[in-house]
Amino acid sequence: MTSPAEDAIVLEDVTFAYNGEPVIENVAIRVRRGERLGILGPNGGGKSTLLRIILGDLAPHAGTVRVLGRPPAAARRTGKIGYLPQRVTAELSFPLDVRRVVEQGVAARVPPWRPLGEQKHAAARALDLVGMAHLADRPIGRLSGGQLQRVLIARSVAAGPEVLLLDEPTVGIDVAGQQQFGEMLETLRREMGLTVVIVSHDLATIAASSDRVACLRRTLHFHDTPNGLTPAVLAEVFSHDIAMIDAHKDCPPTTDPGTGPETGRAESSDTTPGCGCGGTR
Repeated sequence: MTSPAEDAIVLEDVTFAYNGEPVIENVAIRVRRGERLGILGPNGGGKSTLLRIILGDLAPHAGTVRVLGRPPAAARRTGKIGYLPQRVTAELSFPLDVRRVVEQGVAARVPPWRPLGEQKHAAARALDLVGMAHLADRPIGRLSGGQLQRVLIARSVAAGPEVLLLDEPTVGIDVAGQQQFGEMLETLRREMGLTVVIVSHDLATIAASSDRVACLRRTLHFHDTPNGLTPAVLAEVFSHDIAMIDAHKDCPPTTDPGTGPETGRAESSDTTPGCGCGGTR
């Protein structure tokens, strides 16, 4: 049991339902400061709902949630939580360059009296940490998918949050890009002291980017290190065939973490978890 000072996020017996239908039930998780927690589960299993509860967008129907010792909404108002939703498309329609997109993220999360030069420095540092400083003048609409994710991560952390929440961060990124993304995320954690929570249905993303894993399908099925993710454990979480997972159990892991909002409607079920080796599903 960790002490309150060591805990970045605490959920105790959290339950939430849409229209009377439970989405998550009696979920209890503690995330230590500086830890990377991966939340793995099928689409529609409650992962993004749980993330929105941690953000303070949704209030649990039962149980308690604390982020950095505060109610989630209070922690978010003080800029302590950085968040990257699943799909961010609005920026692509504006003629903004990379630097301006990140600077806007800083301006939206810091007090107006913070010196402009300090804001620009924070944005420049974030771009450097994610390896995008050399593209600071490029229009945001001319970036690749992986480059765009890096810029959006930089915007999420530039104001100096203590907690970073990522929703399905590696969707649309190939295996090589996932590995680079994982290395970048570890750099951010090390340099900025971030606590990171990653939500994904992708086994490779979670196993390679997390210190501990929570397997969620309405209830918490597993909460331990990635090494404990056996086919038997995954069979409890995923309703479809896990033969692919078993077949690729000896594949070398990718070194990846990754990064989007849920609307409150049921998640789609048109994807399946991958092993990350690039083989046939």
